[in-house]
Amino acid sequence: MRTKAYRHISALAVALCLAGLSPYAAQAQAPGQTSAQAPVPAQQTPPAVVPASAPGQQAGQAKPIPTSFTLRQAVEYGLANNPTMVSARAQLLGSEYAKNAAMADFLPTATASYGVTSYDTQPKSGGTNSSDQTLWSSQLNLHQPVFTGFRLLSTYQKAKLTKEQNEAKLTQTELSLISSIQTYYLSHLKAKMDVKSANDSVERLKSQLKVTQAFYEVGLKPKLDVLQAQVDLATSEQTQLTSKNALDTTRAKLNSLLNLPLEAPVEYAGELAYSPFSMNLNDCLTLAYKNRPDILIGVKSVAMAEKDQTIAGSSFYPEVSADYNIYKKGDSPDMQSSKYLSNQGRNYWTVGANASWTFFQWGSTYNTYKSGGETVNKLRADLENTKLGAGFEVKQYLLSQREAADRIGVARKSVETARESYRMALARYQAQVGTNTDLLTAQASVSSSEAQLSQALADYETAISNLYVAMGEKNTPLDIR
Repeated sequence: MRTKAYRHISALAVALCLAGLSPYAAQAQAPGQTSAQAPVPAQQTPPAVVPASAPGQQAGQAKPIPTSFTLRQAVEYGLANNPTMVSARAQLLGSEYAKNAAMADFLPTATASYGVTSYDTQPKSGGTNSSDQTLWSSQLNLHQPVFTGFRLLSTYQKAKLTKEQNEAKLTQTELSLISSIQTYYLSHLKAKMDVKSANDSVERLKSQLKVTQAFYEVGLKPKLDVLQAQVDLATSEQTQLTSKNALDTTRAKLNSLLNLPLEAPVEYAGELAYSPFSMNLNDCLTLAYKNRPDILIGVKSVAMAEKDQTIAGSSFYPEVSADYNIYKKGDSPDMQSSKYLSNQGRNYWTVGANASWTFFQWGSTYNTYKSGGETVNKLRADLENTKLGAGFEVKQYLLSQREAADRIGVARKSVETARESYRMALARYQAQVGTNTDLLTAQASVSSSEAQLSQALADYETAISNLYVAMGEKNTPLDIR
């Protein structure tokens, strides 16, 4: 009875959910729906938006999406959920299996065989012949390689180097993703500043248009001033729309980098700020040559090419192996007896050693070995080029952050001056001693100087982010030394 009651209750709960009457149904949100559009129960605010299925997740596996991120939280979330990280981790795990497979080649192998053979004439032990006889046989072979010209050893060492190289590739993927998230995060913060500046500009121009319109209606200003104010307001509104579009675009890009729905109304918190960077070029170069994964990848590539050359040269040497065999034969599938074979002929074993040496192949082995040597020389040259490129990147981004730092100081002074100039032009215009052109020019200077300041701040922190990536350091929160 209790089981039957549970079934009725479960069926009723499922029916309510399907009909949309569940108390939790009001909190569910359809894909593409914003938090403002999602139905919310009275006097409740859902803590997070829950999509029907996020990218890369099966239905029923959807997880709540955070409603806001700091820079550190965004980077950590992206490293945990971005598909490129899943790919890099799978590649690393595959190389671990390949290394284990190469290690297993050192151990003996066991091979079993079972078969049947029919003869027109089967000799008897006594020498008489009998026609149409069938012989069943089985064999167990244990094979142990003893010396393979360093082929097995080099193959294992190459597999180990491949795993280490894939570890460096994983680090490189992490650095690349960190750089992308930080760059778009900073662009998003800059877009926020630009939207605020555009909103302020529109409000100033609307107020100015009202004043100019009032002056025109009482005959104190010509119609030309009204038209100029209207044109500048329209231009500012276009800039406002462009800034809002940039804000939405950078949010969508960040959502995609974090493997979130593009329309998820996530708030990326923070603001652009300036903190002095104290490291010099030598310190940065030391860290880069020590930590950069592409340099480590190059080192491992050279070592792997050397192992390939050793494998190619293994044909110069003979190969030695040992074998142990157990044989069993008989007239029936179970091989328990035979009318034509003695006991010694039915069950026996052998043990032995084998050596083989292909000592002449018309120069094939020699040329393959020399080709491997040239591959090693090429990869060594590529490694040196990678080191030169790493040093240039560090120097480039170090200079970029210094330039942006200088621009920040100039832009801040420019903003202060432009705002003061606008206040004076506005006062003069209201007092009928200044012109409308002077006021519009002063207003445009405020907007331009604010845009220059936001661009300089974004360029500075982007250069810092790129500099840390160039040094091979995972600076998740973008702390500045």
